[in-house]
Amino acid sequence: MAKAIHTMVRVLDEGKSVDFYNKAFGLGIQDRFEFDGFTLVYLKNPENDFEVELTVNHDATEAYSHGSGYGHLAVSVEDVDAEHARMSGAGIEPTPVKEFHREGALMAKFFFVADPDGYKIEVLQRHGRYT
Repeated sequence: MAKAIHTMVRVLDEGKSVDFYNKAFGLGIQDRFEFDGFTLVYLKNPENDFEVELTVNHDATEAYSHGSGYGHLAVSVEDVDAEHARMSGAGIEPTPVKEFHREGALMAKFFFVADPDGYKIEVLQRHGRYT
């Protein structure tokens, strides 16, 4: 059976990206590998094994195009309102908290943030299928 282990995003500024993912989600550097032309930085927190891999292409100077295929990465939290307030206080600028209801019941309570390269991250209340 396959196990999801990481997602990768290309970033322009390693320092800004590492700082954002640490402030927003408590992710820290687990490994960092420098190669000719690029660097791979693996971020995670103690809560799980899934990692965010930052790929820094040394010669990149222009923002990456996300195209029409990229949607978002999602994380779940215990208290979405508290996380929204914490991120707002840290200058991260989350979107307003929204709720989806289905058949009269709460399906999802969430907001989005964007990392320094514009990748969207959905922050969901742990509830139902999003635990």
